[in-house]
Amino acid sequence: MILLDKPFASNYLIQTIREQLYPVIATREAKELVKDDSLYWISEDDASKILRENPDNPLYSNSENALAWVAGHLEGSAFARHAQLFKDKARFRELVRDSFPDFSFSTVKLGEIQDLDPGDLSFPFVIKPSIGFFSIGVHVVKNTSDWDAARKDLNYDRLKSIYPPNVLNTSTFIIEEYIEGEEFAVDCYYNRSGDVVILNILHHRFSSGADTSDRVYTTSKDIVQSHLEKFRSFLQTIGEQSGIRNFPAHVELRLDSRGKIIPIEINPLRFGGWCTTADLLGISTGFSPYEFYMNNEKPKWDKVFKGKENKKFSIIVLNNNSGYTPGEIESFDYDLLEKDFENPLLIRKMDVAKYSVFGFVFAETSQANEEELKSILLSDLRKYISAK
Repeated sequence: MILLDKPFASNYLIQTIREQLYPVIATREAKELVKDDSLYWISEDDASKILRENPDNPLYSNSENALAWVAGHLEGSAFARHAQLFKDKARFRELVRDSFPDFSFSTVKLGEIQDLDPGDLSFPFVIKPSIGFFSIGVHVVKNTSDWDAARKDLNYDRLKSIYPPNVLNTSTFIIEEYIEGEEFAVDCYYNRSGDVVILNILHHRFSSGADTSDRVYTTSKDIVQSHLEKFRSFLQTIGEQSGIRNFPAHVELRLDSRGKIIPIEINPLRFGGWCTTADLLGISTGFSPYEFYMNNEKPKWDKVFKGKENKKFSIIVLNNNSGYTPGEIESFDYDLLEKDFENPLLIRKMDVAKYSVFGFVFAETSQANEEELKSILLSDLRKYISAK
């Protein structure tokens, strides 16, 4: 069953739903988002009844906005309990505390941040909303200068959002130690037996140690196969600790220099936000993570990447780091952007004034061609912008 919600559902996801005849819950938001009577719509009452009576029925949502529906219509169910557990970063840290006894973290209210004494803080650390999304309000703080900059940003007026409180709630922040290492994003699901099935692994590239943006994520056969078994074993342990099954998730991890895995967060009932990571694998290889989960199947990775073993597939998030406010921007040159990629599979245009991003690029790159990914990672995007 599919639970659609705003702000965005991709054409690829909708086409998959249509072709596979997956039932879609007929919420007001879903009907406004997708005006297509040909979909297999099911009433909210019927959906709630089916999911409560048959917890093995798969449920997938494109947006964390839909967590409010889960809380309201499936209260007390495993779907609702695990969604709440994983969405709250502080509760998740408590869940895995015994596995990481040396990992330090604490919580603080937004109104208390300005009064924190730097002398009481252990640098370096990360501060972020306990219930967050899209790297909004996230800061890597390595010294007092970083802390002064972070405090200026962490106030209510600057953190107003298009997202509802169950998706981004900046009333409480978590302060946790900063882990040096490589970051990865993992799409997965726990099947009906509670076994984790990995559907994609992406390397989250950063421009510097202080970078917290979501600019570039890259997957390939080598990336998946190099990390598949250790990530699977790690996520299986978390599944056993939480008792989770029949549940999709988007997991963020760090791998330190010693090969130790540190969990960052688990995002419930979805894969990468804004229909990104799951769409990337489907568009680039023809194998859909949506279908793997809904059909309770496992990818055969040699088959998934057959003929594409020497390719990298990336999502580029065109976040507005130009220094221009949306009101100062006349236009964005997507044609020029397209020319800067070896093989752009798709450019998904977005309204930066409404969503804070210009869009997303899905790109295929040769293994030897690191320059185009490095260039866009470091770009402030001004070369594509015409100011007013």
